[in-house]
Amino acid sequence: MTWTSQPRAAVQARPTTPTAVLDVVVPVYNEETDLGPCVRRLHAHLTTHFPYPFRITVADNASADGTLAVAETLAAELPEVSVLHLDAKGRGRALRAAWSASPAPVLAYLDVDLSTDLAALLPLVAPLISGHSDLAIGTRLARTSRVVRGTKREIISRGYNLLLRGTLAARFSDAQCGFKAIRADVAARLLPLVQDTGWFFDTELLVLAQRAGLRIHEVPVDWVDDPDSRVDIVPTALADLRGIGRLGRALVTGALPLAELREQLGRAPLHPPPAQVPVGLPRQLVRFAAVGVASTLAYLLLFVLARGPLGAQPANLLALLLTAVANTAANRRLTFGVTGRRDAGRHHLQGLLAFALGLALTSGSLAMLHTATAAPPRTLELAVLVAANLAATALRFILLRLAMHHRRP
Repeated sequence: MTWTSQPRAAVQARPTTPTAVLDVVVPVYNEETDLGPCVRRLHAHLTTHFPYPFRITVADNASADGTLAVAETLAAELPEVSVLHLDAKGRGRALRAAWSASPAPVLAYLDVDLSTDLAALLPLVAPLISGHSDLAIGTRLARTSRVVRGTKREIISRGYNLLLRGTLAARFSDAQCGFKAIRADVAARLLPLVQDTGWFFDTELLVLAQRAGLRIHEVPVDWVDDPDSRVDIVPTALADLRGIGRLGRALVTGALPLAELREQLGRAPLHPPPAQVPVGLPRQLVRFAAVGVASTLAYLLLFVLARGPLGAQPANLLALLLTAVANTAANRRLTFGVTGRRDAGRHHLQGLLAFALGLALTSGSLAMLHTATAAPPRTLELAVLVAANLAATALRFILLRLAMHHRRP
C-alpha cells in the first residue's frame, strides 16, 4: 500500500493492522538496487525472530530513479510492507512523516544498507515494548561492539560524539548510528520540537530526550561500513555544526519547553546524587591529558573539514572555539569532578579566556608560518598547530584548575 506525504497538510493515515507492535521505517533515496534485498532480508528476519506483529515502511525521499516502483512491488508482494512517498529529500523529514502517521506503539528505523547486524533489532526494541526505556539506539562505540570501517570514518565518528559531549552535554555514546527506536507516545511529544530535516535529526531528537529526563537504552551492535555510502562527509559535517549551534542557542535561551517535557515524560531520580569527592593532582593530570588528546584530535578534524571552504584562519577560529567549549565541559566533569550547574558560567568564562590565549598562540603561529612560507604544506601547517596547542594546553590546565578549585569545600 502506498501513500504520499502532503506538503501543507497532515500525512494521511495509512491502512495497517492495529495490532502491529513495531513499525520499522527504511528511509531511501535512489536505492533501487539495494532496496529489494534489504526489505526481503528484514522481512524474513522479523518473521523468524520477532515474536510480535510488525510493519515495514519504506519512506521514499523523492527518489529520481526506480526506487518508488521497487517499493510498490515489495508492498504488493509482502502484506506487512507499506510505502510512503515524499516530494522532498531529507532523512529527518522522512522519519518524521512515517513515525507521525504510524499507529504502532514502538517505532524504529534502520539504514537500507543494513550495515548493522539485524540480531540487535530485538534487543533494541524490547525495552521499549516493556516500558523500561523511552528511546533506544545502536552504538558502534561500546567496548563490546564489533565494527569494520576505515580510519577516517572512525575518527570522524568519535570526534563528532566527543564534540556533542562538550557542547551539548550529551551522555549517549553514538548519535549517528542508523539504528534507533522510540516509543510512539514519546515521539508524539518530541517530533514537533525537532527542527532538522536531514542528518542532524537524530542528534537533535536524542538531546531533547536526554534534557527531558527520558531513558535512552544503548545496544552494542556489530556494524560493517558500506563502501557505497551516499553520505557526503564535508557538507554533512558543516550542517551538523550549524545544527549544534542552533540547538545550543535554543537550550541556553530557554526556547524549548524542557521543564514541561520533564514533568510529563521524565523519570525522577531515585535518590540524591552522592557528595562530590575532590580528585587529586596526579589523576587530574592523567584525565586532563586524555581529554586534551581527544580535544586535539577533534580540533584537527574540524580544522581539516573547514579548511577548504573557509580558509586557514577562519577554520582555526571555528575549530578552536568548538573544541574549547567541549574541552571545558569535559574537564569540568571528568578531570575536576564538578557536576551540576553551579558556577558553570564562571568555569566556561575561564575556559574562554584559555581559548583566547590558545587562539592567540595558534593564529600567531599560523601567521608566522605563512609569512615565512607562501604556501606551506598541509602537514607542516598541522604540525605547527599541534605545537602551539601543546603550549595552550599547559596554560588551559593552570587556568581551569584555579577556576574549578575556587571556593570548593
